Amino acid sequence: MAIDHKNIAAIREDYVKDSLSERQVSAEPLQQFTQWFEQAMLAKVIEPNAMTLSTISEEGFPSSRIVLLKDIKVDGLSFFTNYESQKGLDMARCAKVGLLFFWPELQRQVRIEGLVERICEEDSDEYFASRPKGSRIGAWASPQSQIIPDRDFLEQRVNFYEQQFAKSEKVDRPLFWGGYLVKPVRMEFWQGRSSRLHDRIVYFLEGDNWVINRLAP
Repeated sequence: MAIDHKNIAAIREDYVKDSLSERQVSAEPLQQFTQWFEQAMLAKVIEPNAMTLSTISEEGFPSSRIVLLKDIKVDGLSFFTNYESQKGLDMARCAKVGLLFFWPELQRQVRIEGLVERICEEDSDEYFASRPKGSRIGAWASPQSQIIPDRDFLEQRVNFYEQQFAKSEKVDRPLFWGGYLVKPVRMEFWQGRSSRLHDRIVYFLEGDNWVINRLAP
């Protein structure tokens, strides 16, 4: 079926659910994020922890994909992945990353720029042990981001590791897999408003202090 491009251009929604002002927000952006995240869960947003992670590729291009937030810490947001994946290699070369949360049910976005670092091995071990066994085996089986010949290749590797760990529920964490912490230096909270006059409140880190400003929509 051919797409009517005029119909694409006509897609629009007026945002009227809420507003956001400088007087409403917390002094600390991670506190404000926690409030919004809790509201997203209460609103039953589908996977509110899904976030776009943007890195810089070896060729200098932005590279984005969806990953899952796993913890909100005092100094940042954490997630887990294969260290040898494209994003892992990108982050090893350049610690500057971007995160984006979009919660359409609340007509909200959160944009984050920050510096990423690996979390300690103990925390990675703890989270890995909490995953379903199939996911732990999948971490061993998948040479993430590498070219593979076909689906059978992957399924054969899964079968191999299922046999390796068949006698025990315990599956040790691979050394090439673990967690990262993104420490924000800039966070923007976007609340959709009518006529595209959205509310945008941004936090900039200056020294050890957060400065709050409003941005034009």
